[in-house]
Amino acid sequence: MTADRRDPVVLITGATSGIGFATAKALAKAGARVVIVSRDPQRGDFARAAISRETGSSQLEVMQADLASLDSIRGLAKRFQATHEGLDILINDAGVFQPHRRLSTDGIEMTFAVNVVAPFLLTELLLERLRQSAPSRIVNVCSAMHASASLDMDDLQFEERRYGMTRAYGQSKLALLMVTKELARRLQGTEITVNAVHPGFVASNLGKLGGPVGMSWRLMRPFMISPEEGAKTSVYLALSPEVAGVSGGYFAKQSQAPSNPIADDPTLARELWGILETLVGLGAHAR
Repeated sequence: MTADRRDPVVLITGATSGIGFATAKALAKAGARVVIVSRDPQRGDFARAAISRETGSSQLEVMQADLASLDSIRGLAKRFQATHEGLDILINDAGVFQPHRRLSTDGIEMTFAVNVVAPFLLTELLLERLRQSAPSRIVNVCSAMHASASLDMDDLQFEERRYGMTRAYGQSKLALLMVTKELARRLQGTEITVNAVHPGFVASNLGKLGGPVGMSWRLMRPFMISPEEGAKTSVYLALSPEVAGVSGGYFAKQSQAPSNPIADDPTLARELWGILETLVGLGAHAR
């Protein structure tokens, strides 16, 4: 695989464990300059040291940010812009699977805040750096769980409906896919591409959850793929010349895959986009 240029600058969230860590490691091994976003600086430093040890790369950096906080995301974007003139690849990998409904520091339901609002805001704030590096790429880590999900535009945060973690997670990944496709439409005519990926049924940290979900996850673990296997499609979308110019796609196993038809509704996507702009305090001037 070859990137659009030598030593591309990559910013990746969720890279201290699981799929994100495996993705960051593969990109570092390929010669990318990788910026790891971590809520906990110590975990970020541990991930950086582990990746450096396993790949021999010295082009690794950690930036602290809490993706459940809009102010923290804005601070991350400002620090990145102050220290990097361009951004070749943005990978929004971080995600949460919350057993109970709880709110972020901004009063947003946590699953929606981290899985949808955070990648939306971070991407919008870094678009100028992506434009300066064009051709550049955005990769949003989605999930096959979006396929059976629905989107309640009047109750995205489960204020009226009964909260269920699988329902909330599936809805968040459907929303992220819709944001991906809408952004691709808005970026037509530029050299910035944006695609979504289903990494597969990956052995992750969800088994640490208590109750029946955690137990079921642990029982299924022997049948899951490794984080390294799950990272392959994200790395493919980040680096492969085969997908240069491809935008608005949903990929699994390094190939385009069918997705929930709801995700292809541009009217609904524009409505969702407007809701997100209101939540984060952005307007048309920020695009």
